[in-house]
Amino acid sequence: MGRQRRTAEREREVHIDTGTAVLEPVAGEPDSFVLWINGVPSSCIALSDPLRLDFEYLDWMSRIIRVRHDDADGRGTPLRAVHIGAGGCSLPRWIDAHCPGSRQTAIDIDATLLKYVREWFDLPKKPRLALRAGDGALEIRSFRPSSLDVLVRDAFAGSITPPPLATRDFFDQCAHVLAPSGTFLVNIAAAPPHERLKDELRLLQQSFAYVGMAIDPGNMRGRRYGNAVAIAAHTPPEPGTVARALRGGPAIARVLEGTQLTAFTGR
Repeated sequence: MGRQRRTAEREREVHIDTGTAVLEPVAGEPDSFVLWINGVPSSCIALSDPLRLDFEYLDWMSRIIRVRHDDADGRGTPLRAVHIGAGGCSLPRWIDAHCPGSRQTAIDIDATLLKYVREWFDLPKKPRLALRAGDGALEIRSFRPSSLDVLVRDAFAGSITPPPLATRDFFDQCAHVLAPSGTFLVNIAAAPPHERLKDELRLLQQSFAYVGMAIDPGNMRGRRYGNAVAIAAHTPPEPGTVARALRGGPAIARVLEGTQLTAFTGR
């Protein structure tokens, strides 16, 4: 999230409900774009390759989904997924490609942004991917209990999570709609000394039987700013599977679970 935006030819700037969106072409890649929302990089899209996820935290999320939901042969299974915070829909595009037959809903507070995203990017059509304008803290209540295989919270106002999406009540609602074998993935801005990160993890620990976290090792040591991904579920993954999956990617993550996570959060 700390990447500085460069000036690019033919970049497109539009007004949206919450401010400004900029669609920036990636130099030397005619079908690749970075979507900036109010000066913060929100999504990176390669139109010809929905399986490509350039942002490290999205790569981590995709690997966690594979660990939790692929079949025994490593193939994606159809998922019912909900995304709170749509951005450019990078992860919904990946799920649609890797898990054929999935039904997804992407929710965003900014209706105008959703209109542009549908226009700019090659998004799956409803019912494969429905785009819904609304407040995620309220919309989460519209889903049936225990109905979601994957739930993602990836919503920011600038670089901060909107407060209604970081409360015990919101996390309790997420737990209510998540299936017994489901996975809740939470993108959290991680800035040393990590007080906000710890606050959210402690709340998740009150709502879910299992909570883990993936974070860049340098960020963990206080040397950089970036994103952490919290993993919450009613049933835990097989021991060590998440850590092994995130050691093998282009951006290695440290995974904290169990007593290591408790030591980090102080709970």
